[in-house]
Amino acid sequence: MARMDELTEGLAGYVRAVAQQVGVPPEGTEYEVSDTVTAYLALAEGTERDLMLVWSDVHGWSIAVETAPYEAPVVLAHLGHPLVPPPREVARFVADVLAGGSGGAEPTAKGNRQALTVRLRPYAD
Repeated sequence: MARMDELTEGLAGYVRAVAQQVGVPPEGTEYEVSDTVTAYLALAEGTERDLMLVWSDVHGWSIAVETAPYEAPVVLAHLGHPLVPPPREVARFVADVLAGGSGGAEPTAKGNRQALTVRLRPYAD
């Protein structure tokens, strides 16, 4: 149980740090540690479709457009490796994609929670 708490605290801090760099207010963020580890930051709302920055413990960061409520979002770009990049690097990725850049290749990680907890530890409160 302690590992789950440490992972959750690290993820919460990481999401806050990324949101601050990207300019997303706290109410525009969500994260979850369950059978998967995920995060969501709302980038633009009020248009025909919402633009979002999403993260998972398997695929890292990507920018996607929300479709219908029960359909998977359409991914526009992936940041690529590393799985837990510094928040400033995530902000550069967002700025580049919003300016027309294409992003990188979709990374795939093995989902090692112990390694993820170690990577997120510096962001825990």
